[in-house]
Amino acid sequence: MTNPRTILDYVLDHETNRPDHVFLTQPIGGDKVIDYTWAELMDQARRMARHLQLFGLPPGARIAILSKNCAHFFMAELAIWMAGGTTVAIFPTETAETVRFVLQDSEASLLFIGKLDTWPQQASAVPAGMPCIAFPLAPTTPFDTWDAIMARTEPLTGRPQRAPDDLAMLIYTSGSTGQPKGVMLPFSAVTGASEGMVNYLKAVYGENQENRLLSYLPLAHSFERAWIECASLVDGTSRIFFAESLDTFLADLQRARPTTFISVPRLWLKFQQGVFTQVPPQRLDRLLRIPILGRIVGRKVLKGLGLDKVRRAASGSAPIPAELIAWYRRLGLNLFEGYGMTEDFAFSHGSTEERNEPGYVGVPFPGVEVRLADDGEILIKSPGQFTGYYKRPDLNAQAFTEDGFFHTGDQGERTADGMLKVTGRVKELFKTAKGEYVAPAPIENMLNVHPMIELSMVSGVGQPAAYAMVVLAEGLRPRLGDAAVRSQVQAELGRLLEEVNRELPPHERLRMIVVADEPWSIENGFLTPTMKIRRNRIESAVAFAVENWYATGTTVHWA
Repeated sequence: MTNPRTILDYVLDHETNRPDHVFLTQPIGGDKVIDYTWAELMDQARRMARHLQLFGLPPGARIAILSKNCAHFFMAELAIWMAGGTTVAIFPTETAETVRFVLQDSEASLLFIGKLDTWPQQASAVPAGMPCIAFPLAPTTPFDTWDAIMARTEPLTGRPQRAPDDLAMLIYTSGSTGQPKGVMLPFSAVTGASEGMVNYLKAVYGENQENRLLSYLPLAHSFERAWIECASLVDGTSRIFFAESLDTFLADLQRARPTTFISVPRLWLKFQQGVFTQVPPQRLDRLLRIPILGRIVGRKVLKGLGLDKVRRAASGSAPIPAELIAWYRRLGLNLFEGYGMTEDFAFSHGSTEERNEPGYVGVPFPGVEVRLADDGEILIKSPGQFTGYYKRPDLNAQAFTEDGFFHTGDQGERTADGMLKVTGRVKELFKTAKGEYVAPAPIENMLNVHPMIELSMVSGVGQPAAYAMVVLAEGLRPRLGDAAVRSQVQAELGRLLEEVNRELPPHERLRMIVVADEPWSIENGFLTPTMKIRRNRIESAVAFAVENWYATGTTVHWA
């Protein structure tokens, strides 16, 4: 009996059947790019696979990649798989402490080093004597280089095979609440989820229609890894463009003109705020209400963002305000929300043409089973389901129900026709001093849609009432030195507090809004590499001031 096809089988078929199809487009500075066809991609991946075999590593050896998104990330992953290994991708923004932890915990045998902004700080995390290979776009290192290996190594021949239950990758969660955990994903899960994603997208584009994508969210995270890399490896007809840097992002987007575009809520908010710096929200709203002119204005705005060719836009990784989805749809962007986790390789729920109500994450993908526990926790069984946490039997015992459903830790509600609404994280619920629970995520979504606010966090454990801390919009922050502007902002935040509280039950109403004294970022540790807020870190940073905020009775504070 032959094994079922794996993602590697799809790749080998594309190498044979569409060798001249341009699959990857890599910017290399300025307006210059390098295109890689399937044949060119696989020639390099095969040469690197042969090189990896020379190390004599055991089957399933963990091989790490520390790099921003680039074409050689794809090549390295394929080389690792063909050589019999397991990929361990590390977020390129991680601190040396976390890089060291992942390398040690995964027992990595070798490290690929690619595009990085903070390599001098991360270099100390690499154990002495660990073999390392530098991608072409890597910072200067003393290590063997990809191009040198290509020049001296013959390609691996034949059709390398992997069994469905072989471990394809370890994905370390971003650690928003604690130490990262290694999620074990076998080839069967990676393949099953990717096949489902391709079928979902083909319902939008049809068979054999090229899908253009921009890869810029971290490939070390399951959302990008699944929906951009692995779905495209299965599909074979897509073309992937890479972003060169934050400064060139809009130019990269204009080059790609994607037909599918995925992002996370924080970036959808930032795109909106960027539009508002060009056109005040009230004026744009008036223009969009004019029947014919509104469509013209919407297309112009989308063209300026590089999203005018998008046929399907998606938001995932965290809850997105329903009002924000509605705003993009008014522009003419077909923005849908989905839901997935690292533990199911981002394959759980998605919106469809028929069922896509803002505020809901859609319906289960084919093959996904879902039910709600008595306390409202969402339980999932997915074709992309992981086999457990690496070296953590203590967590595995808690992760699954007796009949194999995964405890997501999210709370939700379902409609009669299967539409799912995620209402918050079980562990994020907190009690006020009155003993009543507050779910922060829905309140944060109400705050985040305001044009002045970039991010928010609702807290108040053990306090008389909840409070919100907010980061003001990037364009507004430099103007706060003007006393008149600061006074206007304070008054507007006071009005916002009243508006939000009118929509909330008494026990969830906010006592005050606190303006953060610095933006939350990946670099200062207040955001995870996937741009989720690190609640514990933020709460610890302001713990010394909280009692005083409550004592003053003021409704708007400046931290």
